[in-house]
Amino acid sequence: MTKKFNARPYQAVAIKKIIENPAVCLMLDMGMGKTVATLTAIQELIYNRFEVQKVLVIAPLRVAETTWLDECATWEHLDLKIVPVLGALNKRISALKTNADVYVINRENVSWLADYYGKDFPFDMVVIDESSSFKNSQSKRFKSLRKVRPLIKRVVELTGTPAPNSLMDLWSQIFLLDRGERLGRTIGEYRRKYFDEGMKSGHIVYNWNLKKGADKVIHKKIADLCVSMKSEDYLILPPVINNFVKIPLDNAVQKLYLQFTKELVAEIDGQDLVASTAAVLANKLLQFANGAVYDSDDNVAEIHSAKLDALAEIRETVNQSLLIFYWFKHDLARLQEKFPDAVTLKSADDIKKWNAGKISMLLVHPASAGHGLNLQYGGSVIIWFSLTWSLELYQQANKRLHRIGQEKPVVIHHLIAQNTIDENVVRVLSDKNARQNDLLNALKQRLSRVKPIH
Repeated sequence: MTKKFNARPYQAVAIKKIIENPAVCLMLDMGMGKTVATLTAIQELIYNRFEVQKVLVIAPLRVAETTWLDECATWEHLDLKIVPVLGALNKRISALKTNADVYVINRENVSWLADYYGKDFPFDMVVIDESSSFKNSQSKRFKSLRKVRPLIKRVVELTGTPAPNSLMDLWSQIFLLDRGERLGRTIGEYRRKYFDEGMKSGHIVYNWNLKKGADKVIHKKIADLCVSMKSEDYLILPPVINNFVKIPLDNAVQKLYLQFTKELVAEIDGQDLVASTAAVLANKLLQFANGAVYDSDDNVAEIHSAKLDALAEIRETVNQSLLIFYWFKHDLARLQEKFPDAVTLKSADDIKKWNAGKISMLLVHPASAGHGLNLQYGGSVIIWFSLTWSLELYQQANKRLHRIGQEKPVVIHHLIAQNTIDENVVRVLSDKNARQNDLLNALKQRLSRVKPIH
């Protein structure tokens, strides 16, 4: 059954911004209804203003499969034909030959699409859903879209996490809007102007540090292209309760962890564990904290069950449906063995069952379900079994429950193995969040006399 759409004030601003500007980045907080706002603007541009003929939406795979089609079917005012360009080559080509208003493709196939059409790229408007996935200027998807950018009349970028790591993430996203007018035509030019070299080895620079006051200059330069709105300014959502569950490891496990950290070598049940670089060490330590590690032959070495036991205790205590985020394959295997009734998110049908209250424990990898999925109707409790360094994935994953339609406080449990790298991850996420909030606050679009909306 379709619903009547009454644009919230901030959605009205977003719609107007898309219609009136050929290039715009909507930094709307996750769960604020930017998909329906964008579709409303697209319909106006195609059928009332005749300024657009063919729209391409680039999105994460699961979002491309479900979210845009579902949103269009949800609202009674929308009368757009949307075709997913997904799957095998023959299916994609067949979809492109179908007459439609909007074509939705997953970001992994952007390069193929650009090569397929070449100079005859037919889309006069492109929407990049979660534009932060184009933050790497060296990625094939960015280079491919950059190549066809002169053929595109309108570009809309949607994101709730524009700079998940640092302001370095902004350059390529802004370039796809203005082709280098504001932040420079190359990433090198941008770096030289606004950053100083950090750690380096020879000619290789490992990190870049913002020059003093550069953040304010960057914010000012892109302010006309970007609209930033945070949900707490316009919506009354249930509160988020962060719970950090500190899990002690027994002395033997703690001793082995310290040994491996210092010596980069350990033996577990006859299996050799070796870390050849700092990056490998960090990855292994995260696995160690979770309770199992891949050895030198990619076999799984079991170390402890402390997190599994803590999760079982939480499950018994809260007696509610749980959304569990894991990272490593052996995390998933161990979770499935410990909780045989748990369901791994694989399809749209799993989403429907979860939202209908038919799944008591849903196992989700944040990289595969971090964007756009509506899971708020099936539960209000999140458990991070495995922590991630990625602020973008972390925030996006949490917003699967904390969004419009959620009626209960959202409780986020973080399982933290004490005296391990887990504690460092929590600190890093907090620091990244502070930097990103500086950007969003600087670009924030405030609406006068707007009352919070339930």
